[in-house]
Amino acid sequence: MTDRPPPCPETILVVDDDPAIRELILVVLKMNGYRVLEAASGEEALQLIGSFPAPIHLILADVRMPGMTGRELTEQARQRTPEIKVLLISGYTNEANFHEWASLRGVGFLPKPFNVEDLERTVREALDGYCLRNTPSKSQLHDAVISRTIP
Repeated sequence: MTDRPPPCPETILVVDDDPAIRELILVVLKMNGYRVLEAASGEEALQLIGSFPAPIHLILADVRMPGMTGRELTEQARQRTPEIKVLLISGYTNEANFHEWASLRGVGFLPKPFNVEDLERTVREALDGYCLRNTPSKSQLHDAVISRTIP
């Protein structure tokens, strides 16, 4: 676990049809200070993406799920929100052209099984580009601190 919360309030949508894996990932991400949403299917994830009132910065999804695959979810989510980051997980990496497809689309990949440190590191790497582009200026930070400390 990292020693401090992420530098910006990031929201991660975890999508996996296996409730045990989903719960493990949720616990680790929450312990690291992320806001976490969950979905058991690609269809449910797309509904959340369409209805959640704040930005979702990262989709962390299994490649193989019943119904909509992680690949299909990536394509449909990016049609709605092109800047959304995606990290796919799977125990099956021999899918034809998967790695080429992921690389061309800037999609990260974490093979199963993985340990907590691998999950933390890979999620942080996937999100770093977002926070670096969207870090508030010093004056914005100053205004935010003033507005929170003075009634």
